[in-house]
Amino acid sequence: MSNCLSLRRHNVCMVSDFFFPNMGGVESHIYQLSQCLLEKGHKVIIMTHFYGDRKGVRYLTNGLKAFSTLAHETMFHARTMGLKTVFTDHSLFGFADASSILTNKILQFSLADCNHVICVSHTSKENTVLRAGLDPKEVSVIPNAVDATMFVPDPSKRHPGKITIVVVSRLVYRKGMDLLAGIIPDVCQTHPDVQFIIGGDGPKRILLEEVREKHELHDRVILLGMLEHRKVRDVLVQGDILINTSLTEAFCIAIVEAACCGLQVVSTKVGGVPEVLPPDLIYLAEPNDQSLREELERAIADKRAGKNVPPFVAHNRIKLLYTWRDVAHRTERVYKRVADLVERETKERLSRYYSCGPLSGKLFVIAAVLNIWFMCFLQIFQPSQKIEIAPELQRSHILKRNANQKTSKEEQRSQKRTLLENEDNLTNGTSSKILRRSNRKRTKSKEEV
Repeated sequence: MSNCLSLRRHNVCMVSDFFFPNMGGVESHIYQLSQCLLEKGHKVIIMTHFYGDRKGVRYLTNGLKAFSTLAHETMFHARTMGLKTVFTDHSLFGFADASSILTNKILQFSLADCNHVICVSHTSKENTVLRAGLDPKEVSVIPNAVDATMFVPDPSKRHPGKITIVVVSRLVYRKGMDLLAGIIPDVCQTHPDVQFIIGGDGPKRILLEEVREKHELHDRVILLGMLEHRKVRDVLVQGDILINTSLTEAFCIAIVEAACCGLQVVSTKVGGVPEVLPPDLIYLAEPNDQSLREELERAIADKRAGKNVPPFVAHNRIKLLYTWRDVAHRTERVYKRVADLVERETKERLSRYYSCGPLSGKLFVIAAVLNIWFMCFLQIFQPSQKIEIAPELQRSHILKRNANQKTSKEEQRSQKRTLLENEDNLTNGTSSKILRRSNRKRTKSKEEV
């Protein structure tokens, strides 16, 4: 089956409200997955919002193209155009407040005619199925991954004589910054050798600055501000423990990156977090001050006793658990399955929208009919045949460049092996000369005697 998958080439358009130049879990997921799909020979473009003067088409690594638009709107228009759609959900939402009810109704409308849904954890799958009223068989679970080559441990960067607790997060309420502000003074008072390094920015930064000022912890609580993703590893390798205080998480890529860098993880037991790491790499706490403080105390005690998993052992385990190539392979299987589905008739599409509710269902049907008419109008006044097709980058150039890079690396390895062999030969040759001289001296001494 894998051979069949690799032979079939898909044209994939990834649509997201979040992408570069912003950086986060969703942005990283889209970029890394797209790169792996490009390596497999598929065509991938990305549609997102424009930021400042970053408009139009932008080319990224391997010829990855980025455009501008919105996610749910694009799915709606794509289905009217007869394109297959796959929705990936990275979020968790509630059911009680007015905001969640409205968001869930919009999601139900968006996914009513969607061909398949991907969630990053089993908890996320349950949440999405309930919110959108989906058939669980139409939802797959494919987790996030980490580029292990970017997150390699470096114990030499740690601070001798200190235990460093790292936080890398947006400083917002949803990330539990109130919980963090509540435990920092007590932990610092109990352990004079503990310091906090906090990377990230947001409205809750003021709260953390007030706590630092009030308890005079300027030399023990370091606020780095906004971090570029390429600098996250440089911060993580300085730490012994990473603490995640999120109030809701579908997956939490930050704890995977931290574990990959060899840090022990302390996290709130929320959402999909318990599914992410093996039990010996994470301490799980309830989302309250007391439970977090207790688990952090356990992690600090285990660090002092040397009971933590060695950094490179943790790195090697994460490297095998979460790889982007595995994610791409599983996503490719979903695309293959969706591509083989029979296209739904207009009547069936409208029926799926109508079943969304006694009032909302009728509104959704009206929106779908108007969208069909709008597409017919566009086809008359702006036929698709007259639309200029964007030229595609030649895959041969990309493959040739990748092959050249691979060949260059192999040549470097070959040269290194040759140098080592020459050194060995030189050493062996020198040893042989010394041995022959020694034997001649012994023979001469015997003859004199």
